[in-house]
This record gives sequence, C-alpha cells and structure tokens, in this order.
Amino acid sequence: MSKKKDQEEVSGGAQNVHAAEPPAQKSESPQKGESAAAGGPTGAGASAEAPCVSEQDRIGALERETAELKDRLLRKQADFENFRKRMIREREDAARYANASLLTDVIGLIDDFERAIKSAEESRDFASFLQGVTLIEKQLVEMLESRWGLKRFASVGEGFDPNKHEAVLRVEGPADGKPTVVEDYQKGYYLHERVLRPARVKVMVPASEPAALQGPKTPSAGTTSPGAKASPGVTSSPGAKADGSDDRPKAGLDEPVGKGS
Repeated sequence: MSKKKDQEEVSGGAQNVHAAEPPAQKSESPQKGESAAAGGPTGAGASAEAPCVSEQDRIGALERETAELKDRLLRKQADFENFRKRMIREREDAARYANASLLTDVIGLIDDFERAIKSAEESRDFASFLQGVTLIEKQLVEMLESRWGLKRFASVGEGFDPNKHEAVLRVEGPADGKPTVVEDYQKGYYLHERVLRPARVKVMVPASEPAALQGPKTPSAGTTSPGAKASPGVTSSPGAKADGSDDRPKAGLDEPVGKGS
C-alpha cells in the first residue's frame, strides 16, 4: 500500500510539474511583447525617415537631369543656328561665284581677241585679222560645247519645229510639201538636252495651208466688210447715190470760164 501511494505521489508530482510549465511560457511572452512594443516605435520611425530621404534624393536627381537636358537643348539650338547661317552664306557664295570656271575659260579668249586687235592695228592686214577672229570664234564654240554643254544647231532644210524654231518670215512653196526651214536668221543653241534659245528662221509652207504666222487681215481704206453699216455722223454728199454715183451737173470742157479767173 505504501508503495502504491509513493508511485501515485510521484506520478502526481510529475503531472503537477507539467501543468506548471505553461504558465512559465506565458510569463515569458509578455516580456517579448514588451520588448517588441518597446522597439516598435523605433522601427516605424526608421522606416518613415527612409522614404523621406529617398524622395529628396530622387527630386535632386530629377533636377540635375532637367538642368542637363536644358543645357543640351540650348547647345543644339546654338549649333543649328550656326549651321543655318553657314548654309545661307555658302549658298550666297555659290550663287555669286557660280560662273567663275566659265569666266576663267572666257578670259583666255578675251586675251586672244586683244592680241588679234593689236596685230591688226600694227599690220593693217584685214585678211589676217579676219582669219584670226574666225579662229577665235571657232575656239570659243568648241570650248563652250566640250566644257559647258552649249551646242549650236543648224536649222536650214529641217522641218519646222515650234519647240526649237521661231518663225520670223514665211514663204509659200509646193502645195504637197511640209513646212520647212529655208533660211536661218539667228542660230539656236542647246544647253545639254534643253533648248536654251530657239532659232529664228524663215519657213516655206504649202500654198494651200492658211497663214499661221500672220495676224487677221484688216480691211483696206475705202472698203467695208459685207453687211457693215454706215458709221453715225458720216453724211454723204448732196446728189450722191447709194451705189456711189453722183447726179450733180458737171462743168463741160466747152463751158466758158468765168471772168476774173
């Protein structure tokens, strides 16, 4: 009996020990809560201060970026303005000195003309002067054609082309013919493939073809067109008929001449 009691007391003491342990854990939890409560305000303050610092840094970075972009924009505008002024100046210079190469070629021919004139003044030889001028003219035409694309074209014997011919005079030819250039008053020129100046020519047209180069004919003096009425204010002479005859008596050849004449 005594052993059973001892065992029961031992088992009861173990249960009491197990039953007493949870309150100890519960006593520890308030301490943790207190420590968390004590450290709570400090953590919240740190988290609140951190966004404020990052926001200020962000604003500063944006301000620096804005200032840099503004500086780059001003530099680009200045560069573009300088480029625009330079292009205007270069275009003006190109237009002003565009003919420099052409004039350089012409200057040499002017020197040739001066030498020819000087030689003619000294020798008084018209044949030599004519030969020299003809040679210079040939050199000028060849230079303009080979270097600058200016080509002179002949028109005599060709069909009339209004794109490159300017008719100055026309003559009638065979009725079955076509308008043809028969004389070249002023030669025409091509600049590359474009007509720079049309040739002024005389054209022979078929006799039956109406005159396309002459304006409308004006009635000659003393004639009126069919159906024309007399102009107001113009009166016919007494005795005049509509057909132009006159009934007024005329002095005969044997009529005596009055005295005092």
